[in-house]
Amino acid sequence: MEALAAGADVSMIGQFGVGFYSAYLVAERVVVTTKHNDDEQYVWESQAGGSFTVTRDTSGEQLGRGTKMTLFLKEDQYGWTANMERIMKAQALRDSSMAGYMSSKKTMEINPENPIMDELRKRAEADKNDKSVKDLVMLLFETALLTSGFSLDDPNTFGTRIHRMLKLGLSIDEEEPAEADAEMPPLEDDAGESKMEEVD
Repeated sequence: MEALAAGADVSMIGQFGVGFYSAYLVAERVVVTTKHNDDEQYVWESQAGGSFTVTRDTSGEQLGRGTKMTLFLKEDQYGWTANMERIMKAQALRDSSMAGYMSSKKTMEINPENPIMDELRKRAEADKNDKSVKDLVMLLFETALLTSGFSLDDPNTFGTRIHRMLKLGLSIDEEEPAEADAEMPPLEDDAGESKMEEVD
């Protein structure tokens, strides 16, 4: 505070400042509360617009000494990012009814001219109840989620879909029972004797 009062240049950003400003990648507002042993407690606040305020802390919460940094997390323009969703889901919730708010709404953009989309559209128009088309569409969506860094709510269903598509691709009938594994030949009982070949 003394440096500010003396007219120090506060526009210079050092290595700490560059690291500190990376907080604005996830936060829309940052509040830093700090107290030195021999000074009053101050609050620095900014919304990354190039301006900030420094005021005496009047909240009544005393740190004793040290610094507390509060990030007011921002929501992505198109919903939460995968990392933000993981952060929110990791929070300890007192009330499980809030769990629904911890997930973001997902939107998948597709290219209608893509050959995969073109073929899926043709197959869906030919048979609206084709289970393999529905599975493929869901696989596209879930794969897009995974490659974007999100986690699946039900990975078992995803795995089942993959297995169904593998069977379809390998022309294995869904109702056909799985063949029993070929029997392994019986192990030879060596009765403790060495079977190593003797060499002269």
